[in-house]
Amino acid sequence: MSIPIDAEAMRCYGAAARAGPIARPERGDGTTAGRAAGTAAVSGEHSGPGKGAHMRIVAVHDGILPISSSIRNAWIDFNQMDCSIVAVVSDVVRDHKPLVGYGFNSNGRYGQQDILRRRMIPRLLAAAPGDLLDETGENLDPTKAWDVMMTNEKPGGHGERSVAVGVLDMALFDLAAKIASVPLARLVADRYGDGTPDARVAVYAAGGYYQPNKGVRELQDEMQGFLDAGYVRVKIKIGGAPLADDLARIEAVLHVLGGNGDALAVDANGRFDLDTALEYANALEPYGLAWYEEPSDPLDYATHAEIAARYRGALATGENLFSHQDARNLVRYGNVRSDRDIFQFDPALSYGLVEYRRTLAMLGEHGITPQRCIPHGGHQFAVHLAAALHLGGNESYPNEFFPAGGFADNAVIDNGLLALSSTPGIGIEEKAELYRAMRALHD
Repeated sequence: MSIPIDAEAMRCYGAAARAGPIARPERGDGTTAGRAAGTAAVSGEHSGPGKGAHMRIVAVHDGILPISSSIRNAWIDFNQMDCSIVAVVSDVVRDHKPLVGYGFNSNGRYGQQDILRRRMIPRLLAAAPGDLLDETGENLDPTKAWDVMMTNEKPGGHGERSVAVGVLDMALFDLAAKIASVPLARLVADRYGDGTPDARVAVYAAGGYYQPNKGVRELQDEMQGFLDAGYVRVKIKIGGAPLADDLARIEAVLHVLGGNGDALAVDANGRFDLDTALEYANALEPYGLAWYEEPSDPLDYATHAEIAARYRGALATGENLFSHQDARNLVRYGNVRSDRDIFQFDPALSYGLVEYRRTLAMLGEHGITPQRCIPHGGHQFAVHLAAALHLGGNESYPNEFFPAGGFADNAVIDNGLLALSSTPGIGIEEKAELYRAMRALHD
């Protein structure tokens, strides 16, 4: 299956374009300003900058990738869902090709072309090499690049800007790991962790969306497919149907799971007011579910606090909080419980790993361990971070958001655990259709 890329939404930014308008890249002879400053300008074969030289970013390409489908949750449908994809091209050459870092944003937020093109990418390309590099000058320091991207940005207002920065942050970390010739989990563990990434990560299968012609039987078949694929925990949507119908769906899935409530999580996607959230909470509590996710608006901390005071099971939230400040307000005012609740902050939507580390540090100050964190997003970037930082697991979308969602094409889930690949970087090259889309940005 080939995934179309929005050709009108593709752009190339290179050194020659920094001072003036951005030229749209040609796909023929490679003579535009962007191509001249990008891969076509790289000559020779070297594993890194020469002595006394610094590695450089020579071009950044971006595009829009459709990830749409007929599914819906309690708030939105995904008929027009897309995401931004970026390729950051370096002057480091391996096997006669420049190393390229790839990034994209998670589902649920749309592509962020305008912010990327007008602010974030030009700032990266205008920076002096030393403003982006580590102390050796031979590799990137994405923390320094983050500061460059956020130059002249006021605090607050995290909703869409955080997504644009997160896309580039992912690509920069992918590139840094490739330059170091290690998987991203190893790079992150060495730079920011204890140096010992987990070899396997617990993953659960998210699905159970509302969809035309999808009844209880089809829902059960979907869940059985997840079990057959090696998952031991699944998640379904609630709040998009009457309570009685949702309970029937839950009980049908529990039948597939042998009655094990801890193997099932439910997600309301912030749909409920307090009364409805509590009505659901009372109905859900006897099942002993793994967690009850986003029962109320993610920024309504008072309502979340009231639900937590009355619901004895685990609550999960955080995927729609995009900064460590918002996460801190959740902890301060949301009555979160460090012994049971799940925190789902998504690095790809919330300014990337640089900000995610700040969030983890803040949680630690409040007695919340990384094991309580299970990122939203269901992609390879987050699973590497889960391994490197010893998080509690990672989401997975086995059937949705193709080609961005999910792990490597040859990934094997064994008893709910995913073994990480040894491929340098994130491993996007191991997802054939996603890699094809990324390569189309700069080939």
